[in-house]
Amino acid sequence: MEIREISNKEEWEKFILNESPDTFLQSWNWGEINRNTGDRIWRFGIYEDNILRSAFLVIRINAKRGSFLFIPHGPIENNLKMKIKNEKLWNTFFEYLKQLGKRERVDFIRISPILENNEQNLEIFKSAGFKDAPVHMMHPEMTWLLDISKNEDEIMKGMRKTHRNLIRRAEKEGVKIIQGTDEKYLKAFYDIHMETVRRHKFVPFSFDYIQKEVDLFKKDGQVSIFSAVYNEEIISSAIIVFYGNEAFYHHGASSSKYYKVPASYLVLWNAIKEAKGRGCTIFNFYGIVENKPKHPWTGLSNFKQGFGGYKKELVHCQDFVLRKKYIINYFVEHMRKLKRGY
Repeated sequence: MEIREISNKEEWEKFILNESPDTFLQSWNWGEINRNTGDRIWRFGIYEDNILRSAFLVIRINAKRGSFLFIPHGPIENNLKMKIKNEKLWNTFFEYLKQLGKRERVDFIRISPILENNEQNLEIFKSAGFKDAPVHMMHPEMTWLLDISKNEDEIMKGMRKTHRNLIRRAEKEGVKIIQGTDEKYLKAFYDIHMETVRRHKFVPFSFDYIQKEVDLFKKDGQVSIFSAVYNEEIISSAIIVFYGNEAFYHHGASSSKYYKVPASYLVLWNAIKEAKGRGCTIFNFYGIVENKPKHPWTGLSNFKQGFGGYKKELVHCQDFVLRKKYIINYFVEHMRKLKRGY
């Protein structure tokens, strides 16, 4: 087996989109978003007999707490559906990352795997010397998924009764959904996003970051902004990424001005219908929490789960230590986790 960099978008996307599960975090455009925000990236392929067997995006993160190589939802294998572990492939992957990390003089390697959380998959990382990262998550590790291959009536029946009623109520109250990627919708989303930040006291994405994300994904028709209009104002908004067979509820925000108007329910119902129209079979609501009543995501999790579906839990974020400075990062992230109540 040998590892080579991949610089051809068509080769990369053909491989990533042909595998399962779908994840936009290994898409070509996600790499470009990170490059455009100042991070160095690599796209590698693992080849056997000149056939591409696996691919993984690597992002070099420079932070005050330390530098690291980050692999979000990688590696993508062409045999995950048939076999949990290709030992030779995984060993090749780990050894290459360790050598790259030493050349780049980073403090550690961090991987957020897209593998089901079970003992067999945890052993893959444990046997290679990895340990659980101190962060709560880099990307959601417990997600909520909805099968949208069914017809619309069946999807509606799978929702909580209150969700069905609130969708219909929003329609009766005159809420209109506009779909598009124009800058005016992005700015409206961000205004509501910042209101949500002030209300719930979490760290926001910058406007520049979200703008770069939308601009890059929209070139390939992979994103749309769904805006709920009421009394000629946008009062709820969601950014949905469409990649492969899945649609991802990546960002959402709602205004408190008309908090009694259930616009957010209608926004997501329209997003689900759009995903079906594009041929997607899964609507990915992204992260949820369970059994944590004081967690800031609890209300949002209940909102997502009310649309019906099932949870999927992934292996926790994994770290491989390369330098002693890692202890600084460990301490900072551990204290953040305690402070936020995660």
